[in-house]
Amino acid sequence: MPTETMTPPTVSGVTPYINVEGASEASAFYQKAFGAKELMRIPADDGKRLMHCHLEINGGPLLMSDTWPDEGHPWEPSKSFTMYLQVDDIDAWWTRALDAGATVGTPVAVMFWGDKYGTLRDPFGVNWSLGQTPKSA
Repeated sequence: MPTETMTPPTVSGVTPYINVEGASEASAFYQKAFGAKELMRIPADDGKRLMHCHLEINGGPLLMSDTWPDEGHPWEPSKSFTMYLQVDDIDAWWTRALDAGATVGTPVAVMFWGDKYGTLRDPFGVNWSLGQTPKSA
């Protein structure tokens, strides 16, 4: 388990920051489903929610926190964005995510652009897609 710290790991570029209901449970799910590493967490004063959580998935950062409906920031379902993972073994990643509790959106198939690709939805309402570029012959 990571130690609490007020100095977060440095990130650069565009970094996704999502808000979910049950950020601590989401962190555990992402660790199981996508092999995430939890680098930092800051619990809220209520002892239930997380103010902030920093994960690393497939070499990239994912930041998240719980929602705060009592402060005007309720949870809203993910409709207009998808978290994308480019992976080297889509079948293994896909199976691990489904075994952890993700549901299929679009089954894995070879797409018109040549990659194997599929979409999932996690138990926290976040859409994910996985892609694998075929190896050159």
